[in-house]
Amino acid sequence: MRIIQSFEPAGVGARNLQECLMIQVEQRNIQTPKIKEFIQNHLKDLAEARYSKIAEALGISLTEVQELKDIVLTLDPKPGRNFSSVNDTQYIVPDATVKKVDDEYVVIMNDTITPRLSINAYYRSLLSVENNESISKFLTHRLDSALWLIKSIEQRRQTLYNVIKSIVEVQREFLDYGITYLKPLTLKNIADKIGVHESTVSRAVNGKYVQTPRGVFELKFFFKNGLDNINGSATSSESIKKMIKEMVASENPYRPLSDQKLADLLKKKGIIISRRTVAKYREEIGIPSSAKRKRYK
Repeated sequence: MRIIQSFEPAGVGARNLQECLMIQVEQRNIQTPKIKEFIQNHLKDLAEARYSKIAEALGISLTEVQELKDIVLTLDPKPGRNFSSVNDTQYIVPDATVKKVDDEYVVIMNDTITPRLSINAYYRSLLSVENNESISKFLTHRLDSALWLIKSIEQRRQTLYNVIKSIVEVQREFLDYGITYLKPLTLKNIADKIGVHESTVSRAVNGKYVQTPRGVFELKFFFKNGLDNINGSATSSESIKKMIKEMVASENPYRPLSDQKLADLLKKKGIIISRRTVAKYREEIGIPSSAKRKRYK
């Protein structure tokens, strides 16, 4: 087993997480005091940000705990994942492209995705020369079915175009200035706007993508709930997440912003939001709590 554990990448052949990290510490020749004891006994405390407990158990300062944490974060808990042979890369072909022409946004459908269908001329000609009533009836039925299919596909294409065009009209500020200006939007809003049922919009946008000046997005991305503002308007959840991310990025790492403080800062921007909602959004974008983000001098 020791031979296997000497293979690359460092950490393979381990029986648990602690052993995996210890192998990497040994192969990198990391000599920092207490690092091995830290890994063997305090990973769970580290995950729960119980830094004071770790400091007391190891007889070191909070600053030294922080240094040990920084070393552990440079190690790879799953060293084999970078050597995966499974090619799971998925390439997205947008169903439509939104381009800005002069001062207007234009929707261009990608017709290469859906094949262009037409009626076979040979079978159409048979209908006009065939004297057998049963054959004529059969051909007429098939022709009607083909025409119905072509009409349905074209109607589906037109519905998707109308949906994207309406989204562009609502989200123009997002296209101009970025995600902070994304507006709350529901399927019903678009359905009422283009005069169809909500379920029709839901089916039309399912699995569809659009290329915009801001990047490629799944159409479902634009349908976000929001929170009311003091002035009577509303802000989308994605915009609020972006604000939270920016606030955390610019915070003092030695005095990180709590969820309540983030809520207070957002309220100063006119957004009515609770501490619990801030915590929910923070977790959704993968930002740890203030206790886990705190640094020590």
